[in-house]
Amino acid sequence: MKVGIIGSGGREHAICVSLKKSPDISKIYCFPGNAGTLDLAENISLNLENFEELKSFVLSNKIDLMVVGPEKPLVDGIVDFLEENNIKVFGPNKIASQLEGSKIFTKKLCEKYQIPTAKFGIFKNIKDSKEFIKTTKYPIVIKADGLASGKGVYICDIENDAQIAIKEIFDGKFGKAEHLLIEEFLEGEEMSYFIITDGLTIQNFETAQDHKRVLEGDLGKNTGGMGAYSPSRLINKELENKIIKKIIEPTIKGLKDIGSNYRGFLYAGLMIIKGEPFLIEYNVRMGDPECQTILPKLETDLLKIFLACCTQTLDQISIKWKTDKSICVVLCSKGYPEKYEKNLLIENLDKIEISKNEYCFHAGTTKIENKIYASGGRVLNFVCLSENFAGARKKIINSINSLNWSNGFYRKDIGYKVIDE
Repeated sequence: MKVGIIGSGGREHAICVSLKKSPDISKIYCFPGNAGTLDLAENISLNLENFEELKSFVLSNKIDLMVVGPEKPLVDGIVDFLEENNIKVFGPNKIASQLEGSKIFTKKLCEKYQIPTAKFGIFKNIKDSKEFIKTTKYPIVIKADGLASGKGVYICDIENDAQIAIKEIFDGKFGKAEHLLIEEFLEGEEMSYFIITDGLTIQNFETAQDHKRVLEGDLGKNTGGMGAYSPSRLINKELENKIIKKIIEPTIKGLKDIGSNYRGFLYAGLMIIKGEPFLIEYNVRMGDPECQTILPKLETDLLKIFLACCTQTLDQISIKWKTDKSICVVLCSKGYPEKYEKNLLIENLDKIEISKNEYCFHAGTTKIENKIYASGGRVLNFVCLSENFAGARKKIINSINSLNWSNGFYRKDIGYKVIDE
């Protein structure tokens, strides 16, 4: 069986590694992939905004299943297009992808189906937004409405911070902005909860906690993610039941009511307050770097899970997991998440000893004449499974130190709440 994976990050490399274990796969294509996926698949450079070009390649190469990793193609309707052309594809359709594509869409869904979330207001211009922030209580959260690669969220402690956030959003820092959201600040502990569904059956796909802030101690600017650990320390059966009943099931029902049958991964970013879950936001794909943290724990054939979602037979699959703890630490280019240099040589990668239960997933990398170069802000994802989080993190830090890449930096405290507290 031939499989194609859309995406170029650490998430897609992790999916590629997991799929490669399936005995039913003869070939994997990555669109466009990275230096890591080259060892497992054929990287194909296409204009992914040109769906016709992708369709032609898929049909001419007889690819049996397409897997969509990142959010933008999903929001742009790539699943709808491929299905209309009788191409099997794993991922939610365009309407369902609005859960991530528009925070306002999600908030209105929460309001209609009584899904617990922060109180909010929708604002269409700078003037009204600035009038509101003069009289509100702080801290507040200000969000860009559309896709922002995990960076379009501001936590504002004072009015001046809020004014800067409003100006940057309406000035187009995260793309054209017709609206923004201002929310109450929820104080609790965050958790990432993942499910996979075929539209009929919902199955848990593990939990994780990511670290968004660039500096240790969860300080500094928001990023796409500096690391993660799995499972979350907060999860228990009672909480999981509340998440499913109060958040996930009403969401799936709400989408069905507007004619959209959700199929794919669904990632709920939650705030847990005194044992109660509140929805912060949805992502319509696996998180990055949570995916890299979770997939190495998967014991079930990932291909069979994907195919079951496509054929709405997920109820026939029993998803099994290793009991190990897992940590992922992201090695970034200096300067990230602001300006950083590209095309920086990464030496010594072949000298790192990667033992069983350790992984080095590539993210922003390219391979030129057998040399690996950093081409993105988040460059490599080091993952380790172990009996305990402390042991996993120690092994990862040793691996990063042995790489000795002078142009990189990373957070040494990933998982501090389950290790150091």
